[in-house]
Amino acid sequence: MATATVAARFGFECVVYMGAVDMERQALNVARMKFLGATVVPVTAGQATLKEAINEAMRDWVTNVRTTHYILGTAYGSHPYPMMVRDFHRVIGIEARRQILEKEERLPDLLVACVGGGSNAIGLFHPFPEDEAVRMVGVEAGGEGIVSGSTARFQGDGSVCCKGRNRMVLADENGADSVDAFSLRGSRLRGGGPEHCLLRDQGRVAI
Repeated sequence: MATATVAARFGFECVVYMGAVDMERQALNVARMKFLGATVVPVTAGQATLKEAINEAMRDWVTNVRTTHYILGTAYGSHPYPMMVRDFHRVIGIEARRQILEKEERLPDLLVACVGGGSNAIGLFHPFPEDEAVRMVGVEAGGEGIVSGSTARFQGDGSVCCKGRNRMVLADENGADSVDAFSLRGSRLRGGGPEHCLLRDQGRVAI
């Protein structure tokens, strides 16, 4: 919606790649984007959700790089996009820090936020990594249950190269990046953004 709005304001062509499943779940936003003049392209590959939409957007971008600017609203993908999204979202953490200091005159004991790609979570966490007394936990979708196989819960210790970066991903027992994430609602990405992976490896954030 934000991208379609800005494109309409400045007269840019806007093409939004969106998983067909997500288009059904977010039909009102799809209608609004079309009203603003955006072309919304349904992506039917794989789970037909955000991961596949990102793939299609990247294919378009690298094919038409001279005339196209790629944009993504989560802390995922190649540099500088995860950093840009983090910086845009850090107002969440800045406000949380300011408000608890005003009300409680101390920092929080615990921060909890959902991690798909992890845009709101990295925005919340970003002002706090140096405050070691503040625990930070990224929560992933349990789906139909951790042992069911229909989950977005990351349970492994390894990482693979995915979309140009080493990152944690859902993988099978052989380490292959072939497991589909499952969430009753929300993002179905198979791995968190690069800064989440770094904070996890440093032991600063539990995911």
